[in-house]
Amino acid sequence: MKIAAIMLACYLAGAIPFGLIVGLLKGIDIRKHGSGNIGATNVLRLLGPGPAAIVFIGDTLKGLFAVLLCKATLDPAALVVAGGLAGVLGHNFSIFLRFKGGKGVATSLGVAFGIDPVIAAITFGVWLVFVGIFRYISVASIIAALTVPAQMWFSEPLFGRRAPREYLAFAIVACAFIVVKHRSNIARLLAGNEPKVGQKAKIG
Repeated sequence: MKIAAIMLACYLAGAIPFGLIVGLLKGIDIRKHGSGNIGATNVLRLLGPGPAAIVFIGDTLKGLFAVLLCKATLDPAALVVAGGLAGVLGHNFSIFLRFKGGKGVATSLGVAFGIDPVIAAITFGVWLVFVGIFRYISVASIIAALTVPAQMWFSEPLFGRRAPREYLAFAIVACAFIVVKHRSNIARLLAGNEPKVGQKAKIG
C-alpha cells in the first residue's frame, strides 16, 4: 500500500503540466499553437527564453522529486527507478491532459540527476554542445538521451564505479521513450522543415 501510494505521488508530480500552466498565465493554450507540445521547446518558440526556462526547470524538478521521494521512503534501487519512471510516465501521459503530454526529456534529466548527478551533468553538457552545433533541440535531445545508457554501461572504466543495473534499465527505457516521442521531429528533419533554435512559432 505504501509503495503504491508513493508511485502514485511520483506519477501525479510528473503529470503537472508546467508548459500548459505557464502558457495559460501568458494567455495562450500552447497545445493549440506551434508544435502543440507542452514542453519547454514549444514554449521557447512561442513565448521566449524566460517562460521556457521556467518550464524546463519545473519539468526537471518533477523527475528529481520522484527520485528523492523514493530514496527517502523506499530503499531498493529498483523502487527508486520505478518512481522515477512513474514521474516520466506522468509527464508523457498526464492524467490532467487526458493522458497526453510531453516528450519526457527534462523530466528524465531530473531523474538522472537524482540517481547519478555526474552522468546527468555530462548528459546536459552533451545536449548543450549539440544544440550549439546543429541548432536543433530535437537532435540534441535524441543524441544526449542515447549517451545515457552508454555512460551507465561503461560507468566503471569511465567513473571508477559500476552503475546499478536498475539505473541502466531506466536509462534504456527513458531513452526509448524519448526517441519514440520524437517521431514527428524526425519526420520534419527528414523533410527539411524542423525549426531551429531561434525560430519563433506563430501564435494563432
